[in-house]
Amino acid sequence: MAENTEEDLNSNLLHAPYHTGDPQLDTAIGQWLRWDKNPKTKEQIENLLRNGMNKELRDRLCCRMTFGTAGLRSAMGAGFCYINDLTVIQSTQGMYKYLERCFSDFKQRGFVVGYDTRGQVTSSCSSQRLAKLTAAVLLAKDVPVYLFSRYVPTPFVPYAVRKLKAVAGVMITASHNRKEDNGYKVYWETGAQITSPHDKEILKCIEECVEPWNGSWNDNLVDTSPLKRDPLQDICRRYMEDLKMICFYRELNSKTTLKFVHTSFHGVGHDYVQLAFKVFGFKPPIPVPEQKDPDPDFSTVKCPNPEEGESVLELSLRLAEKENARIVLATDPDADRLAAAELQENGCWKVFTGNELAALFGWWMFDCWKKNQSRNADVKNVYMLATTVSSKILKAIALKEGFHFEETLPGFKWIGSRIKDLLENGKEVLFAFEESIGFLCGTSVLDKDGVSAAVVVAEMASYLETMNITLKQQLIKVYETYGYHISKTSYFLCYEPSTIKNIFERLRNFDAPKEYPKFCGTFAILHVRDITTGYDSSQPNKKSVLPVSKNSQMITFTFQNGCVATLRTSGTEPKIKYYAEMCASPDQSDTALLEEELKKLIDGLIENFLQPSKNGLIWRSV
Repeated sequence: MAENTEEDLNSNLLHAPYHTGDPQLDTAIGQWLRWDKNPKTKEQIENLLRNGMNKELRDRLCCRMTFGTAGLRSAMGAGFCYINDLTVIQSTQGMYKYLERCFSDFKQRGFVVGYDTRGQVTSSCSSQRLAKLTAAVLLAKDVPVYLFSRYVPTPFVPYAVRKLKAVAGVMITASHNRKEDNGYKVYWETGAQITSPHDKEILKCIEECVEPWNGSWNDNLVDTSPLKRDPLQDICRRYMEDLKMICFYRELNSKTTLKFVHTSFHGVGHDYVQLAFKVFGFKPPIPVPEQKDPDPDFSTVKCPNPEEGESVLELSLRLAEKENARIVLATDPDADRLAAAELQENGCWKVFTGNELAALFGWWMFDCWKKNQSRNADVKNVYMLATTVSSKILKAIALKEGFHFEETLPGFKWIGSRIKDLLENGKEVLFAFEESIGFLCGTSVLDKDGVSAAVVVAEMASYLETMNITLKQQLIKVYETYGYHISKTSYFLCYEPSTIKNIFERLRNFDAPKEYPKFCGTFAILHVRDITTGYDSSQPNKKSVLPVSKNSQMITFTFQNGCVATLRTSGTEPKIKYYAEMCASPDQSDTALLEEELKKLIDGLIENFLQPSKNGLIWRSV
């Protein structure tokens, strides 16, 4: 009897009913092998099937991605819960179905697609390819698509959605995540990221459209369809033009003796930050040569997140010392976030936290508004925003200066959505931020923007330099004026969802069922707010003012000593994050005392509430 050839075996794999003993898994395997036309990801599933790896097959094929704080995000690779050609096609088919229902003029207004520079050879998966497939699904349905012809910063997509009056847009990016990940970030016609109920409705539509339609795999349409347009030149020009609205000292910038180093972290930022500096009248910042060009392996950093501080900024700090540059600016791989560092008199570098940069931005944007406002401008019409886990420094500035401050849930999608409402009501929003180095100066974009933030920091530093003041000195002045806000943010890694759930459930039933803790070690707790359940002990009706967010864990403790601490799960990574801040009044200037108190409280929070050794949590590596 003739031996089966490999071709026969593959044919048998494709057409045989699967008997893994799990009917749901058998169906999912059959669907994957019928629908996936990417040879690399199809082969990954076939290999698992051949080797009887049923648990891994179940993990990959029997669940779907859901919308977190930044859209759909997962590892690249084969499976319905991973980012790959097939799941991006399915997601876009669901998007099409939902948008067709929401907009009668969908086929006139069109859809925007952008992408970063991520990729994975083993899955034949790259952001550019996924963007082309996203476009192909829509072009096959006669929808005009604005597909950027090269990689762009994430903020360019929400900016383009608003400027081109498109119904929505998608950015293929996993921002600062590890190199294995990618994502699908969705923006509504407003230019803000989608929030509920759109996310849930789109997921329902995706579930109804899982089989690829005729034409969905036809990425040739990107080259042949007359409905495909490239918005790159137009959007870049308009974005740079709009940047002028937040430039206040162009002439001074052109004369500054300060030098700046910029790193784009192997991502998209280099060209766009160079252009932004030119718009502001600066000489170009000095790029870090090893990190200037896109590299999906992020080969010079242990993780592509500038938020990790000095350890990942090593190359840029050394270059700055060599070039005699005092300021280092780092945009993350998709250029929507910004880290900044300044060389101090003692030869050490000060890497600013997101909260510290926000204190400087808040002071700066309000100071520029005051100096440039028309005579009849009303300070009560002015707003600044922050997410609830971020520093309360803007609240302190707002109280003293008379403008409004508002908080939102974590995630810039909530900030963008709230800014849109404020603008529609004739309000002026100067600045918004989240502590994880996400900043928005002005309202040209309704999402965080590292490109504009980088050039605003440069202008601020140049202005202060004329008075012989450093950024760090100005930060101290801000704290002396409005009160010291000393904060610490960090995280633990936890790969077991059940452990995370148990940690938070224990806090909800601490000394007795349905009772939150009254103390954390020796520190008395004044109020508890639980965003997951909607409980807030500080409100008369015990209900949280911020919307309930059942899909994520988040509890905030307000202590009698003025400290506010939050424990929450990350919306994009397997992390339990903690945020703690001492908010002092301007007359409390003993920072050593405040820092000591904060440290003790954080130690208590970790030991009593998170219990890392008992729960097997992995400490953040510094």
